[in-house]
Amino acid sequence: MNFKVAISRREHFNSAHRLHNKHWSNEKNLKVFGKCNNPNYHGHNYELEVKVIGTVNEQTGYVIDTKLLSDLIKKYVLDKFDHKNLNLDVAEFENLNPTAENIAIVIYNILRPYIEENYELKIKLYETQRNFVEYPY
Repeated sequence: MNFKVAISRREHFNSAHRLHNKHWSNEKNLKVFGKCNNPNYHGHNYELEVKVIGTVNEQTGYVIDTKLLSDLIKKYVLDKFDHKNLNLDVAEFENLNPTAENIAIVIYNILRPYIEENYELKIKLYETQRNFVEYPY
């Protein structure tokens, strides 16, 4: 049996951030990022979907053990991002604007080393119920 199957895990975290480009004036930052440029930050209740795509292991019947996937997400993403100020508390955003796009890419890069290379990894991050990003696309 050599069928590709996608398995997804959904998680939730809360984080604050400020969208800001330090190379721009305050006026340009406000014009481009609007309320998201608030110098006192603002927060989101993020919904995260991590999808692993691969062939089913004939011995286990799994693509990946969902408990393992859950543990990886908790240890490397939730513990790092949940109830944190992304700009101030997460090293990856020290010089990277914490947009939803960049957060998804960072999460992908954090998790990729822990997922077997022969499996695809996809990240879907909901910043709001209506706004979400997917990486890679």
